[in-house]
Amino acid sequence: MSESFDIIFVGGGLANTFAACRIAERHPDLRLCVLERGPRLGAEHTWSFHSTDLTPAQTRWIKPFVKYAWERQEVRFPEFTRTLDVGYNSLTSQSLHDNAMERLGSAVRLNARVTTINEKNVFTMAGEELRADCVIDGRGLAQSDDLALGYQTFLGLEVRLEQSHGQENPIIMDATVDQLDGYRFVYTLPLSHDRILIEDTYYNDTTSFDEAAIEARIAEYAASRGWTIADIERREHGILPIVLAGHMERFWNPVYASIPRTGLRAALFHPVTGYSLPDAVRLADLLAEQPSFETARTAALIKDHSVRHWNARAFYRLLNRMLFMAASPRERITVLQRFYRLPQPLIQRFYAGQSTLRDQVRILVGKPPVRISKALPCLRADSAWTFARQHTPQAAAEQDSAV
Repeated sequence: MSESFDIIFVGGGLANTFAACRIAERHPDLRLCVLERGPRLGAEHTWSFHSTDLTPAQTRWIKPFVKYAWERQEVRFPEFTRTLDVGYNSLTSQSLHDNAMERLGSAVRLNARVTTINEKNVFTMAGEELRADCVIDGRGLAQSDDLALGYQTFLGLEVRLEQSHGQENPIIMDATVDQLDGYRFVYTLPLSHDRILIEDTYYNDTTSFDEAAIEARIAEYAASRGWTIADIERREHGILPIVLAGHMERFWNPVYASIPRTGLRAALFHPVTGYSLPDAVRLADLLAEQPSFETARTAALIKDHSVRHWNARAFYRLLNRMLFMAASPRERITVLQRFYRLPQPLIQRFYAGQSTLRDQVRILVGKPPVRISKALPCLRADSAWTFARQHTPQAAAEQDSAV
């Protein structure tokens, strides 16, 4: 069985879904197909962004996808609590799925498992051969030896409480918790008066993840806030890449060099926070502006876009190296605590990936949160490769067995 389309999107995550919706809006005559291996688009995830991350035009077109919005946000550290007067917004997998289905309808195929793709064809486990002028791969970050990584691991529980939580704004970083397994903080989004998402997050050297232990810590955190969990309505977990360094030319030239990639697979995410929504919005706009679609041409377009963003974000990778390589796991909280004392406009530009040279100097000057002797080697990107090799899952397992 074979079918033909203009564009096939392999993977129904955030970036591919946004791109498909935006292209469908601008090019309604194109035949699109979105293949998602799970029962709904977006799997099980919450995506958030700061109101200053996007332009007004971008904010307008994604507004229907947004499920929750708040006017301000809060951070908490052992030495201080701070409210930031900037809006915060969140999408859920369900809000992404529902709104995308309204726009894409039968173009979406759920529970579709892909076995092989090439420049013009997609093959599924059901024996289908799907053909297209353009095949776009958005199946998440593939294992790559061309990126040196740290990790942000998290478990989130959306819970219903026996009482009102009394929290008005998102707390995007509560680092008053015990510092375990690297830098740890709890992230909470108030969804209704008695429903809240509690996410326990770690900046880790490895991808190690003990879900049962982290769920117990979430329960402890809830109790410390005076909350009693009546029911767990939803759970999500993930491992986000925190990029220390990379070889972009090699990253973009694997076996299928001419197949376009989106999202994490295209290295389009904030290097420090792992936030991918602003980049997904920008890429969707870029693709929708194209007059026509062909695999090799689209791959070249996205590669150029990705490399430009990569080159512009060298400063953030430097900060990651300082955080992961110069600061010990227990010292990392001092780095973040110092950052959140800086002026709010600087913080907003940082989250948007638009830090000015003045911002960069301001972040680095003053009393250093880590020793100079450890920070200086981090200036060289090649120093990250030894660190990354020492902290691969295999290396971590070998270290554990040696102990």
